[in-house]
Amino acid sequence: MKSDCSTSAAPFRGLGGPLRSSEPVRAAPARSPAVDLLEEAADLLVVHLDFRAALETCERAWQSLANHALPEEPAGTSLEVKCSLCVVGIQALAEMDRWQEVLSWVLQYYQVPEKLPPKVLELCILLYSKMQEPRAVLDVVGAWLQDPANQDLPEYGALAEFHVQRVLLPLGCLSEAEELVVGSAAFGEERRLDVLQAIHTARQQQQQEHSGSEEAQKPNEEGSVSHKFLSLPMLVRQLWDSAVSHFFSLPFKKSLLAALILCLLVVRFDPASPSSLPFLYKLAQLFRWIRKAASSRLYQLRIRD
Repeated sequence: MKSDCSTSAAPFRGLGGPLRSSEPVRAAPARSPAVDLLEEAADLLVVHLDFRAALETCERAWQSLANHALPEEPAGTSLEVKCSLCVVGIQALAEMDRWQEVLSWVLQYYQVPEKLPPKVLELCILLYSKMQEPRAVLDVVGAWLQDPANQDLPEYGALAEFHVQRVLLPLGCLSEAEELVVGSAAFGEERRLDVLQAIHTARQQQQQEHSGSEEAQKPNEEGSVSHKFLSLPMLVRQLWDSAVSHFFSLPFKKSLLAALILCLLVVRFDPASPSSLPFLYKLAQLFRWIRKAASSRLYQLRIRD
């Protein structure tokens, strides 16, 4: 009988020895409702592919964390739950093609970029760089990296390098990238040299593209200028032939007015300017001479007839 009692009490032995009848039974720590909602959101996302419901469940879990925080719950557990809710919510927004809302959706719960978990920030960088919009996270990641509290985190070096490769280099922010790599102690010597080499390569490509665009622009400008100079004499000649062909059929005043309009179009001088008066005087004399010559030519033709 004694052996039976000892055997039955064996499963209840804890750190303080056998459980006595006078000791209260230790209840299991209360489970946060946000944990259950997190599991439900993950199930909706992965199994049922109901992305909208998964996002709404994540938002209800965030509200539960704000309203029903358990005092006996470890702080690390709450942080892990929040980070996991962000991961599920980011995936749901991306699946619904609402990736533009990811950054604002995350920041509404963390308020400031400096408080974002490294995993969440990494997902934001990956998403926006994949969608060819790295500039959207430029300021957010920069603020996070400059915060002294984040510089002691073990993920700081990997996240800084990820920021250089995915954001700064594609945007052409080479000086900022170089300053970050040189000034941060999170980079090992080998990794620092590799990243600096990548920055140097990107700078060379940028210079080559710039010089190539300038060289390609020069022939186009020269071609357009030469085309203008070639087409201008042809235009003047056409206008002049047209004016001469109609000259003999127009009165003298109309011919003078037509020549004046032609000069305004081709020479582009100001007739009201004093410097234009000698030119107009010579133009009038030229037309009088042409008119006189044409009259004498017609008189000679009539005598011959």
